[in-house]
Amino acid sequence: MAITSTCNCKLAPGQNGKSKHAHCSTESHFTDKQTFQEGYEGIGKPRNRNGIESFEEVPMSVALLTYMGWGIVILIGYVKEFLLSFVPSQNPEKNREGYAPLYSSFESFYTRNVYRPIRDCWNRPICSVPGAELVLKDRVTHDNGWTFSFTNTFTKCLNMGSYNYLGFAECEGPCATAAQKTTHSLGLGVCSPRQELGTMAIHKELETLVARFVGAEDAITFGMGFATNALNLPSLVSKGCLVISDENNHASLILGLRLSGATIRVFKHNNMKSLEAKLREAVVQGQPRTYRPWRKILIVAEGVYSMEGSIVNLPEIIALKKKYKAYLYLDEAHSIGALGPRGRGAVDYFGCDPKDVDILMGTFTKSFGSAGGYIAGSKKLINHLRINSHANCYATAMSPPVAQQIISSMRIIMGEDGTDEGQRRLVQLSRNSRYFRQKLRQLGLIVYGNDDSPVVPVLLFMPAKIAATSRELIKRGVASVSVGFPATRITESRSRFCISASHTKEMLDKAIEAMDEVGDLLRLKYSRLPRPIGPVIYGEDKKPQQDQVD
Repeated sequence: MAITSTCNCKLAPGQNGKSKHAHCSTESHFTDKQTFQEGYEGIGKPRNRNGIESFEEVPMSVALLTYMGWGIVILIGYVKEFLLSFVPSQNPEKNREGYAPLYSSFESFYTRNVYRPIRDCWNRPICSVPGAELVLKDRVTHDNGWTFSFTNTFTKCLNMGSYNYLGFAECEGPCATAAQKTTHSLGLGVCSPRQELGTMAIHKELETLVARFVGAEDAITFGMGFATNALNLPSLVSKGCLVISDENNHASLILGLRLSGATIRVFKHNNMKSLEAKLREAVVQGQPRTYRPWRKILIVAEGVYSMEGSIVNLPEIIALKKKYKAYLYLDEAHSIGALGPRGRGAVDYFGCDPKDVDILMGTFTKSFGSAGGYIAGSKKLINHLRINSHANCYATAMSPPVAQQIISSMRIIMGEDGTDEGQRRLVQLSRNSRYFRQKLRQLGLIVYGNDDSPVVPVLLFMPAKIAATSRELIKRGVASVSVGFPATRITESRSRFCISASHTKEMLDKAIEAMDEVGDLLRLKYSRLPRPIGPVIYGEDKKPQQDQVD
């Protein structure tokens, strides 16, 4: 089997108010008519991709005002704490009888003075299924965010914050029915790790299905998505190994790499020149001081980056991996089920051979409406993890109804339920993502990411606008996620919208209208790029013409 691919990616020079576009034109075709392996078949074929990822640079004036805003917040915090030092402490965090000090004054400064006053914007309790819409339980605080009280009132909102990409977060339907039957027959918990008495027939069925779904020889599943990265990477790399990691990789990857003891070097986000420079240096220089060759070189990247909405440049990473004889670990947590004509992630999206990715990782918490994660690859790799993985040796096995939810939803995506429901959801998600992103750009908002990504970040910049945007959207019946430093760069606070196949055009229009009003109210329309003009037609891939809107 041979695959040819061409990918020409250029980064336009960045200037204030200008956009840095990664133009990626990727062509992939097969030199014979066979599929990659038996069972790796699905609806549709790998399609050519002509995606544009836009990351408009922060205008200089906005960046300066953002730094000033953070400086004012910190200054007010220090002044407040200085004045309170002369008053007998009424702070419930301090001098609690019977408790040792939990915080130091310096380490918890940010939490006390920046996060806590706006803590109502996070950890909101919900009391419904997190589907296309959800119900929030209202609460108030009378002590600056230290405690909350429920008001016995509720707010129904459009759900733009959950990773429910294919809409399988449901309380009824074939998946819910199958999970309920499994609960009655197998119970809720296994009460044992997989290596002891925790492996059931349903776990083996799930792993066989996952391997077939992603096109790998074998797969292993775990009960927690975060732990799939954090507890398995130490089993794959150790001292004497080099890991070259994307600078925007998820915290679970960072934690796992730190626990491994391997040497870690970081390349610029999705920048192939930076990656190749790191690889070349690693091959030429070897290990520090001894100059011996590295035992192993592992490239770590994600399929879809959950804070940027960007998509991995997989064809070029595979080419570099082969050129420098490295291994590739691909985290498809946000791309599996959400990308590709068959919903099989970034590999399917670009039409690459799954065997070119040494370690395929993904989670079931997003597109499948369940919990847990998987690693897929060669049988040798999976057998190694079954013996050495801490997540397999010590963690409790996945709950049977959770496994059944994954099996049912995955079979729907593969079309093995005898319907076209899976393909309908994939098409709906793709249409929703493109429509929503293009409409936001027409409003003059700075929107990050790839047109095909279901993660749509809108830049807010100013620290005061993080909470204000979240609260104003809730007032208009839209629930989203506002994110700021340290989860993002200090100048790149944002509001993140997650698109779902369960959203209708009317729902998206409601969110767009709300964002238009909030954008005018809080002055969020920072974009200096020419705005697209002309109607954005739902369901069409054709983009509006670029022109300047007065």
